[in-house]
Amino acid sequence: MSTVSEQLRQSRQAQGLSVQQVVDITKIRTDHLLALEEGNFEVFSALVYIKGFVRTYATILKLDVPQLMAQLESELRQIQKFAEPPPLSDEPHGLLDFFTLQLSKVDLQKGLIILGVFVCLVLGFSIVFIVRHHRKADPLAGLKPGVYQNTQTLSGEKLPLPAAAPQKK
Repeated sequence: MSTVSEQLRQSRQAQGLSVQQVVDITKIRTDHLLALEEGNFEVFSALVYIKGFVRTYATILKLDVPQLMAQLESELRQIQKFAEPPPLSDEPHGLLDFFTLQLSKVDLQKGLIILGVFVCLVLGFSIVFIVRHHRKADPLAGLKPGVYQNTQTLSGEKLPLPAAAPQKK
């Protein structure tokens, strides 16, 4: 069986397309397209570029994309540069990284529903706790006994009668 790069080149030539026509259709740079047809995958800086370009190129040429991508995977595993994925960082992963990864796996809609239910439960338990606490507590427990102090000083005398209105003659 021929390699992926040979299949791409043979299919392009069989359809009578020039390299420039494929470049115009796919918007893949000419040097990258030629590297794909030559099987020179070392030119590419990352595996994602190779896979994306081959998928686009195979789609334009109407090839069997899943079969071609599977063959590409097996060919790329034989190249030392793409044998295993590079680590994202040299630092060890911590607890925050673990929780962030788990949070990224949660479906947003389901996560919001679960969060809403959790907030409602916490709010409900808080209200029940506050009501029970206030029901048991005596609101007057902290007050000191009150002493009545009269603020009016009456001498016990009667109030004077109002003056009589002058009579008319």
